[in-house]
Amino acid sequence: MVYKKTKGEIIFDCFNYLFLTLLVVVTLYPCYYVLVASVSNPIEIFASNGMLLYPKGFSLSSYAEVIKSDQIWIGYKNTIIYVVCGGFLSVMLTVTAAFGLTRKGLPGKNLIMFLIMFTMYFSGGLIPTYLVVKAVGLLNSPLAMIIVNAVTTYNLIITISYFRNMPDTLEEAAKIDGAGDYTVLFRIMLPLAKPIIAVISLYYMVAIWNNFMTALIYLSDRKYFPLQMILREILIQNNTDSVAASGTADDAQAYAENLKFAIIVVSTLPILCVYPFIQKYFVKGVMIGAIKG
Repeated sequence: MVYKKTKGEIIFDCFNYLFLTLLVVVTLYPCYYVLVASVSNPIEIFASNGMLLYPKGFSLSSYAEVIKSDQIWIGYKNTIIYVVCGGFLSVMLTVTAAFGLTRKGLPGKNLIMFLIMFTMYFSGGLIPTYLVVKAVGLLNSPLAMIIVNAVTTYNLIITISYFRNMPDTLEEAAKIDGAGDYTVLFRIMLPLAKPIIAVISLYYMVAIWNNFMTALIYLSDRKYFPLQMILREILIQNNTDSVAASGTADDAQAYAENLKFAIIVVSTLPILCVYPFIQKYFVKGVMIGAIKG
């Protein structure tokens, strides 16, 4: 039997489709504008007003300047190092902590969980954290980007939830055969925990890629700056000197604006290209622990 929609349902569906279409356009157009403007002629873009639907005077001069910039490549190198090393450390700490906190008979487990949950709502604040980082010698060190905020409470909680949903019989059988905690973790739990490891790895890597606040607070040497710090300087402080010298275009202001668009594309394109392939893992990360099974 074919269900026939009522007139009210048809109108409601049309309204939904129209609303969602407008929402997609409003959301995606700024990204499209930046991309189109980055490959347009700087003078024509600066002189035009209103919406931009296609490139005006196709030009890749801004991308040429970005590619020649040493500071951009240094930022890329630093960001990749922070993502790889920081992501590995964060995942390792999160998984081992979650495994330990799900062991039966762990002394003070409830107190430890309370303290972990407490950090989600209250913290020491920026100044105490800065003083601690300075006291341990991480100030103006690339290790500050890797160690500070290495573990987030949310990722730890969803990992704990995943381990709790694993059958206890697996560990009990391994213990009967003489396996220790390390054997249980590395040979039994980790192979079964590949989905949650993929989820938290993606969470950590995306967070590190987009992170500029840690660098802004703890780094002062430009050779350690991640790519997002270079982007921040250009967009907020209006500083394009680190990318291109003045006088490279007829209109310096127009050229600087066009250069900003190119740098935005270069700095965000890698993670935008990866996101469609990892979006399902982000959704799965939200759902982990919500349904037991």
